[in-house]
Amino acid sequence: MPDSFERSRPDLFDLRRTGIDPDYWYPLAWSGEIRKGKATGRHFAGEPIVLVRGESGRVYALEDRCAHRQVPLHAGVVEGDCLRCCYHGWTYDMSGRCIDVPYLGKDKLPNGVRAYPCQEKEGLVFIFPGDAARAEMTPLPVLPSISDPAYRTRRFGREVACHYSFMHENLIDMNHQFLHRKQMGQIRPRYLGHDAGEDWLEVRYSFARTAGRQPLGERLIFGTREGKAEPNDSLMTIRTDYPYQGLTIDLKSDRVMQLWIVYVPVDKDQKRIRTFGLLSVKKPRAAFLLHAAWPLLGWFTERIFSEDRWIVEQEQKAHDALGGNMNQEPFPVIRALQDLLARRGRLLSF
Repeated sequence: MPDSFERSRPDLFDLRRTGIDPDYWYPLAWSGEIRKGKATGRHFAGEPIVLVRGESGRVYALEDRCAHRQVPLHAGVVEGDCLRCCYHGWTYDMSGRCIDVPYLGKDKLPNGVRAYPCQEKEGLVFIFPGDAARAEMTPLPVLPSISDPAYRTRRFGREVACHYSFMHENLIDMNHQFLHRKQMGQIRPRYLGHDAGEDWLEVRYSFARTAGRQPLGERLIFGTREGKAEPNDSLMTIRTDYPYQGLTIDLKSDRVMQLWIVYVPVDKDQKRIRTFGLLSVKKPRAAFLLHAAWPLLGWFTERIFSEDRWIVEQEQKAHDALGGNMNQEPFPVIRALQDLLARRGRLLSF
């Protein structure tokens, strides 16, 4: 982990070469992607992992390499709650123990494969890729409840070709609203301050519309308004609780939207991530209006996310082309965030 001197010298320290801390719970799939009786391959920071839902319905996670010839176990066959390798039929139980080799006696069974702690919550399949002994002491993240009758929740996520730190910076820095001018009109964010702790950072904004009409997608969240929004009319709070992020919007003390999101590294260099997000919007009194317009809201949020994805991928391309971090960053919130990500992360070796 880099020391404070390295973090203060961008020529000596590059945040984009810092790996995410594996000692947290990370989602690798939506629950609906892991079907009963099927094995599905995933990756966390270059490590192949197979997710299996056995006949009992419980999901478990193993190293996606057979101990025999290292072929992918996700190509195997699920039998009950066990997984049989497609090559020689070596069979593993939910703990990764090898319980059967067809051509060996039971007293000659070889070592098994690594098993990862695995849990499901709010439609997500989480694994603990770090030290398994710490899994029980580490709580799952607090997520928006998909069953809360006061809100309607949308799941979203895409692969993005960038280091996870670019995504953290993009969400927490609302000064980039100019990027979304075609979707949202011209909005002026007002920075209201931030607070930070050992593993968290929280920043607050209000907004004023300076030009253009309120987009319909935004109107679904905030309600219809005449004229320009006044500063402090709504409060946006964005918080990084390492390694997760959240965003809430409160309108006159009423929480109208909440977002939870995490960026899971896929490749070893951690320059490709998969995002998992839950976006909850409070239902208006006439709830049917939100249900009727739900596809439009999905289209609106996807357009915003597509612009964010494009811009952070351009940042990653520039970083790679220049051979390192050449950014000039004046915003104190981003500097504080970068310090947090550096302190909690682990240096990658290339």
